[in-house]
Amino acid sequence: MLYFVKTPQVIKRIFANLTWDVPTDEKVLYLTFDDGPTTEITHWVLSELDKHKAKATFFCIGKNVINHPSIFQDIIKKGHAIGNHTHNHLNGWKKTSNVYIENINKAQQTIATEIEKNPQVFPQSKISCQKYLIKNLFRPPYGKIKNSVAKKLLKKGYKIIMWDVLSGDFDQSLTREKCLNNVLNNASKGSIVVFHDSVKAFDNLKFVLPKVLDHFSEKGFVFNVIE
Repeated sequence: MLYFVKTPQVIKRIFANLTWDVPTDEKVLYLTFDDGPTTEITHWVLSELDKHKAKATFFCIGKNVINHPSIFQDIIKKGHAIGNHTHNHLNGWKKTSNVYIENINKAQQTIATEIEKNPQVFPQSKISCQKYLIKNLFRPPYGKIKNSVAKKLLKKGYKIIMWDVLSGDFDQSLTREKCLNNVLNNASKGSIVVFHDSVKAFDNLKFVLPKVLDHFSEKGFVFNVIE
């Protein structure tokens, strides 16, 4: 399995219309979690984040929001940001543009509908759902998206969020120590870091996440949502 743990600057320059990090001189990290919400795992993640008063961005799969609405509501109640990860975790290189965009739209509607059910977010049913979704954040599964599709999404107002550091928690060939070092050795001010609140990633995640939160907290970092 080949992938960059640290996204090379040349890739960031070539695809400069995508968001890879958040330039800043402040000690801020942007932790992100893909593929949820997932039974038990997402709640564990939320609990670990709470211990450090950390906020994160959850890129949710539409069908998982439908299957686990109460977990999704818990993400919202704790003040984390929500992003779109397609409805069925589609590979953007293997689907037609129309099919892919329709799947994104389906996920966005699912997410919006579920958010609107939350009285904490909509105390008077007056607040804009799009405001809460924070600029229509979208992350393509596998990081694979056609340039033509990216242009259409950006034109529609989406902000396409990639990453600076890939933890590799999904990679079952990695030792958990290697996964941890992927983050500790590569994350810096403004880094967007990818984790997964999924069954496949959980063995690595449950070892890595507490240590990442401890390590960077001790160094004076805070953890914010992507805006």
